[in-house]
Amino acid sequence: MKERRWRRRVINVVMLSLTGACALVSVSVLVLILGYLFWHGGRYLNWAFLTQLPKPVGEPGGGMANAIVGSGRLLLVASLTGVPVGFMGGVYLSEFGGRTVPFLVRYAADLLNGVPSIIMGIFAYTVVVIPMHHFSALAGGLALGAMLIPIVVRSTEEFLRAVPQPLREGALALGASQWKTVATVVVPTAFQGIATGILLSLARVAGETAPLLFTSFNNRFWSSGWDQPVASLPVMIYTYAISPYDDWHRQAWAAGLILLLLVLVANVGARLILSRRAAVRG
Repeated sequence: MKERRWRRRVINVVMLSLTGACALVSVSVLVLILGYLFWHGGRYLNWAFLTQLPKPVGEPGGGMANAIVGSGRLLLVASLTGVPVGFMGGVYLSEFGGRTVPFLVRYAADLLNGVPSIIMGIFAYTVVVIPMHHFSALAGGLALGAMLIPIVVRSTEEFLRAVPQPLREGALALGASQWKTVATVVVPTAFQGIATGILLSLARVAGETAPLLFTSFNNRFWSSGWDQPVASLPVMIYTYAISPYDDWHRQAWAAGLILLLLVLVANVGARLILSRRAAVRG
């Protein structure tokens, strides 16, 4: 008995040490990447970078105000096109689907979620850019919206399924129809979780570059319409990072920091929503 207890304790200590070491390595890599980005990007981040347009090659200074606004416009189009479709699809899978159709939809959503982003860019290029004969913010937003759909579908379904079944039964017992039960009881109960999933999905697609190279392309000036090429932070980072100019390299680091901060804000917002939801339940 003593030998078995000793072995168990040794195995427990060894496995606990291994898991702790792996966790430490994972956190260290993340801290190293974030620190490296803050060190190189924070030094060149200033007000001019946030408010000015890019300067021509050889002129110091300038900024990426058009790319910051352009990324916001692309995410707006993506939200207006992808979020409603994904939300309604998730509601159908959770509340109205049977067995065969929901299985096929879930399988298709999982496949779409695993498709490389460059394939989505080629699809949007074929469907939108070629018929329009030019790149545009609309094409880029539709490409990102298509990437949003499977993520929002699955997250919406999961949060709706987490709603206790007695709430549905109580609403139905009071005479409410199924669609009214979903609209007035189920969805409001899961709203905070659904909003969290949407925020995380937007943060997920905010850094995509490949689809935008095929759709919105780039623009070093302000884009006045939705049917014109538009700048975005991921494309500007890619363009500046592969250039031979040191000043562009520094601005690429600063743009990467801005993009990281935007994603961080979205993730923190999602965590706050989830924590508030847990506090309300408690």
